[in-house]
Amino acid sequence: MVTETTLGLIDSHAHIQGTEFVQDINAVIHRAQEAGVEKIIVVGGAGDLSSNDAAIELAMNFAGLFATIGMHPHDAKGVSEDDFNRLKRLAENQKVVAVGETGLDFYYDHSPRKIQMALFCRFIQMARETRLPLVVHDREAHREVAELLRSEGEGEIRGVIHCFTGDFEAAEDFLDLGFYLSFTGIITFKKSESLRDVIRRLPLDRILVETDSPYLAPVPHRGKRNEPAFVRIVAETVARARGVTMAEVAQATSLNTQRLFGI
Repeated sequence: MVTETTLGLIDSHAHIQGTEFVQDINAVIHRAQEAGVEKIIVVGGAGDLSSNDAAIELAMNFAGLFATIGMHPHDAKGVSEDDFNRLKRLAENQKVVAVGETGLDFYYDHSPRKIQMALFCRFIQMARETRLPLVVHDREAHREVAELLRSEGEGEIRGVIHCFTGDFEAAEDFLDLGFYLSFTGIITFKKSESLRDVIRRLPLDRILVETDSPYLAPVPHRGKRNEPAFVRIVAETVARARGVTMAEVAQATSLNTQRLFGI
């Protein structure tokens, strides 16, 4: 019999190394375990360079945690050559399982688009050189992201489009590139029926689940701090959308995540 604590879920994308969790990180991880979450990918690159060091430090302290290194496209304009070289060195850590978060964000444009694209290309190259998968941020830039993955990756990289919110046509572009698609609490929102329809049409062996903690908390926690325990709600929503059991979704998405990140 499958219970919550034996689901074996993986939160494939969480930023729990930040100040939002500094007071209660042990309790946060315990609640995740109680909800059936066995592993968490702690994603670096959001905010500043130090988030990468913090992700690795946290992963080193907990057996079921792993880290990624990168820089969010919002902060691309502030990345120096020394910063990039430092990230390459961090990628050698045994707990680092991916390059990213990286990509393009043409919704906010906090960094100039040309600078975002140039840094994204460099991270694609880093993924090729290190043979690590790529964790990609894509907002309002589906076509450009797919084109750069195709041209710069040259079929040699694998990865995930995190927090996917595009239509099925965009999903097919990324599937054709061999990428996985990961879904957040956004799929629980009332307005997200079109996104749930995309989930119904996707092959289950290409889907991951994530929280993007502390952001995008699912219903009924919307507007509050998100945390890895809530990835169970995301998986339940995937199961309902597809008309399958929670256990089936947990097993498939965890296998997909393990396969991608080598954990």
